[in-house]
Amino acid sequence: MSFADLRRWLGHGMLLASIMAYSLFPIYMIAIESLKPVQEDVFGSPFIVHHPQLKWYQDLFEPASEDESTHAPASSSPRLFLVWLRNTGLIFSAALVVILTTGLAAGYALGRLRPPGWRWWRRALFATYLVPQTLLFVPIYQLVFRLRLDDSLAALVLVYPMLALPFCVWLFSAYFQRLSPDIEESAYVEGANRFTAFLRIVLPMSWPVVAAAGIFGLGVISSDFMFASILLPNQLHQTLAAGLGTMDIGLEDLSAVAGVNLAALAVVPVCAAFAGSYVRGLTAAMIEGA
Repeated sequence: MSFADLRRWLGHGMLLASIMAYSLFPIYMIAIESLKPVQEDVFGSPFIVHHPQLKWYQDLFEPASEDESTHAPASSSPRLFLVWLRNTGLIFSAALVVILTTGLAAGYALGRLRPPGWRWWRRALFATYLVPQTLLFVPIYQLVFRLRLDDSLAALVLVYPMLALPFCVWLFSAYFQRLSPDIEESAYVEGANRFTAFLRIVLPMSWPVVAAAGIFGLGVISSDFMFASILLPNQLHQTLAAGLGTMDIGLEDLSAVAGVNLAALAVVPVCAAFAGSYVRGLTAAMIEGA
């Protein structure tokens, strides 16, 4: 290895290490803060914890007090963090199913069947993704209110696909547009119809793109706070993002920080596990085609 190659290798390594440190530093700080006792939080170092404890995590699973729930005694009140976690799991699962199934169908229709004006439909879909969510709030709220879905988990199952579908449909259509038609024609020769060929041949080959769309949809819905907090005013119906936003944060109570750390730990491993598929899916949709 020449000196120039060594210098280039060291430069790339230092750049990657800097990016990794910049990305992981907020996670590290939240983890450290959630493990500190009150004494260290006030007088200790902001970067190191000497006597870690799990008190703030344990408080998350304690029964809710009377004014936080349904005015029932504390011994019978639900543990709000577990309720928020259940609501988040239900909403995320249902929204991702809607996003992937609807996105696949619409993307296949635009990229493969190519109806009249399909290019303009794709451009319009991608353009709607660039519209700020704050401009969409009023019409979306009116729609939810007229459908009588306010303060219902179904409201977010309806809203979240609206936020993620434009980009997902555009991504699927770009992939199916470049996918060779010979793949399906071989199935037609054997007597399969278009739907069977899609399920048995096209869909298994599209796994990286499906993973990319799923991770993108997960990122969109997990970063939402505005819709979840306004459309679900009842604490028993809120998600983790909205529920943790209602918790008090002070020097003597860091339970909300521990909750944020637990919520991140639930999402980060999923994204890390599918990171390779996410990159391959974006590459396949935008460059390689197949």
